[in-house]
Amino acid sequence: MASLETVVEPILARYRRDPTALLQILRETQEALDWLAPETRQFIARELQIPLTRVEAVTQFYAHLYDQPRGKFRVLFSDNITDRMAGSVALMEHMLKRLKLSRGVVSIDGLVSVDTTSCTGMCDQGPALLVNNRAVPKLTPRRVDEICDLILTGAPLADWPAHYFEVEDNIRRADMLLGAPFKPGEAIRAAIALGPLGVLGEMRKSNLRGRGGAGFTTAVKWEACRNAPETERQGTERVVVCNADEGEPGTFKDRVLLQSFSERVFEGMAIAAYAISARKGFLYLRGEYFYLLAPLEARLADMRRENLLGAGICGVETFDFDIEIHLGAGAYICGEETALIESLEGKPGRPRIRPPFPVTHGYLGHPTVVNNVETLCKATEVVIRGGADYAGHGTRESTGTKILSISGDCERPGLYEYPFGVRILQILADCGAHDAMAVQVSGAAGTCLSRQEFGRRIAFEDVATAGSFMVFGRDRDLFDAVRNFAHFFEHESCGFCTPCRVGTALVARIVDKIAEGHGARYEFNELARLHEILRRMSHCGLGQTATSALHNIMHKFPAVFERRLISKDFEPGFDLDASLEKAREIAGREDSSAHLGVEA
Repeated sequence: MASLETVVEPILARYRRDPTALLQILRETQEALDWLAPETRQFIARELQIPLTRVEAVTQFYAHLYDQPRGKFRVLFSDNITDRMAGSVALMEHMLKRLKLSRGVVSIDGLVSVDTTSCTGMCDQGPALLVNNRAVPKLTPRRVDEICDLILTGAPLADWPAHYFEVEDNIRRADMLLGAPFKPGEAIRAAIALGPLGVLGEMRKSNLRGRGGAGFTTAVKWEACRNAPETERQGTERVVVCNADEGEPGTFKDRVLLQSFSERVFEGMAIAAYAISARKGFLYLRGEYFYLLAPLEARLADMRRENLLGAGICGVETFDFDIEIHLGAGAYICGEETALIESLEGKPGRPRIRPPFPVTHGYLGHPTVVNNVETLCKATEVVIRGGADYAGHGTRESTGTKILSISGDCERPGLYEYPFGVRILQILADCGAHDAMAVQVSGAAGTCLSRQEFGRRIAFEDVATAGSFMVFGRDRDLFDAVRNFAHFFEHESCGFCTPCRVGTALVARIVDKIAEGHGARYEFNELARLHEILRRMSHCGLGQTATSALHNIMHKFPAVFERRLISKDFEPGFDLDASLEKAREIAGREDSSAHLGVEA
């Protein structure tokens, strides 16, 4: 067996022993060694000349880094609500039975462990799982049996059938972006013809707003970064970051854009860099999309050979820009731009206190633009078509088109691109959702719409969305979604602030109590109170929106809760007398005085 130094040294050298690459170093080391043993973490800390506590903090923060053995094969079933609706729970139970395992427990021989993870971004072709960070969609009982056989024989993933790992685009409706031809270099050359100020001018005319959900005007963000004052410590270096940490349950549009439209993503980053005078760029890729890393790196290499990246892009001496890919490791919070920047710097991905904002103090203190994958693709449309032409599509406040990731109870799940202003009713008809009871828009953190609201429109001025569109049929119990979302946010809270750390846990416990038949009107009212606390007092958007769907369903579908509530005003969530059983055993007491609620 190779020594620890033999395995880790090449990884450290590849990252120039840079502590800001700590997450990448730990991730690649784990790929080679299966887990991060204490001696491994100590070695990395020593070689990077950083405190061991920093290595420990990063290892413990990210769900897909392991400080305990997890087996040669680490299987994680997607626990998103749409995967559950497609039968993921039964499939996982089947695998556990076949492998004679309990969830989360490593087999005695150290071969395999099976557990759950949050949404894998395969909602249009679920149920899905990850095995050693490789996605396997379209699970069936037969495929699960075949996977079990491969695991039990110890077959390396390279020898598994290639079709297990095939991920389809499932583009169902294409428009300005998904349906338009694109020649490599076209957008960059169009930007050069405009000049940096010309690019900013066209972006202003387009009124392009960020496609990550918040809808911040892209031109304003770029101009603020370009105009950020020089500092004595950081100088004038600027950075462009593509946020490809697509972790919102039900969203998978970025997966398709990165898989089949990556040249648009990278050219969008280059256009942003040209406009703000940046030389460095990062694409932060969610860990669940590990399978995209190699083809994306290959595309970057092609662009460098074509003089579309690197020094003197397209012959412009002052246009130097290149892109690095950083891979995440299972942390939904890193979709928040300041948490993402913290992660890029090799730290736990906890949101920063703002201000200052990333456009003036971002990556390593440099002015930084952080844009969503779809937003950067849209930037290529603006420079090619012109800002005024682009603004002629969609609505006045929501220009252009929006890509929706549609999953759940519909005949044709997949990607749909519409001009802003499209009605929910049309979307449901197009995807074959003939008996929809509710639609969850923008993921677990978004809005739940009832049938009475299906006449509303997708637009920033009406129903804003990052792209997730989950359909629930009339036969579904929305309480299942409530419970799934509650546990999702409890798991994904970064723990930075008390309202979110404690509040999400309390919500999950109360929802469990109601599910188990012990919830009363008190619990219903307590959920409403916690919603207000989380919404008003949480540090970042995760906590502020963690109970949005819960709140919507409580008010729009009250029967979902009412049929579960008991007639009492309150019932304790635990048995106090039973909790004293160990004490009675130690004391050798079983008389009535040793029991609560029993008269002597």
